[in-house]
Amino acid sequence: MSRPQRLRLGYGTNGLTDLRLDDALGLLADLGYDGVGLTLDHMHLDPLAPDLAARTAQVARRLGALGLTTTVETGARYVLEPRRKHGPSLLDADLEGRAARTRLLLTAVNVAAELGAHAVHCFSGVTPAGTDDGTAWQRLREALAPVLDAADAVGVPLAIEPEPGHLLATVADFHRLRRMLDEPEPLGLTLDIGHCQCLEPEPPGECVRAAAPWLRHVQIEDMRRGVHEHLPFGDGEIDFPPVLEALAATGYQGLTVVELPRHSHAGPELARSSFEFLQAAAATTTKGAPAA
Repeated sequence: MSRPQRLRLGYGTNGLTDLRLDDALGLLADLGYDGVGLTLDHMHLDPLAPDLAARTAQVARRLGALGLTTTVETGARYVLEPRRKHGPSLLDADLEGRAARTRLLLTAVNVAAELGAHAVHCFSGVTPAGTDDGTAWQRLREALAPVLDAADAVGVPLAIEPEPGHLLATVADFHRLRRMLDEPEPLGLTLDIGHCQCLEPEPPGECVRAAAPWLRHVQIEDMRRGVHEHLPFGDGEIDFPPVLEALAATGYQGLTVVELPRHSHAGPELARSSFEFLQAAAATTTKGAPAA
């Protein structure tokens, strides 16, 4: 059985988009977070702007000075296409569109290696209209193959997230992809606790236990059953102490990142209140409470 681990908290920069990255990182360190879910986007380490290597090195130095670890996230809404949310995707009919998304993920792998990140997060995308299921899965498989090779080469796992409404929407879908790819070592799972509440058949704590062998990244927020809306803690239906206890029991050593991408207007205050909420919830469990 895995040894229980102390909960290591992070906060996603996609919920701090009104802050400069340096200021966001300083805020999180001051609040007591262990790390950050760093979304590559135009306002925070733009993956398409010039001098990425130099800017990445600067971020690495800032993280090191603050004692923060990181996960690199790739869920920026308009970083590739300014008029289509999350476009192009790994499932697009246009080959060049799919290739552009693959290139972004390859860039993310390189950035993650330079930052010492513990994982690169991604998702499948929504199946385009008129595309059959088999074709969509084949496109996903082909688009991810070079990314998995790159992740293997630098020793940073690729953690794909089941996302409501996407081709890969559930943990069961993750296992389908894993089998299609012959269970590659670099492929892991991003488990979003709110998504478990939203649509998985089992309660979130049971999802954590079932996902444990493949868990490489965790996102957390509150949510209601059947409604894909990321909510501040206490505004949804999740009972968090059992979830945090299950997470600690898995032996998971990565970050558990607060994911509130629609709340940047209140980012600093929500970063503070989220940290306090999770500290208090973990303290009521028998294992996994964050250190003071």
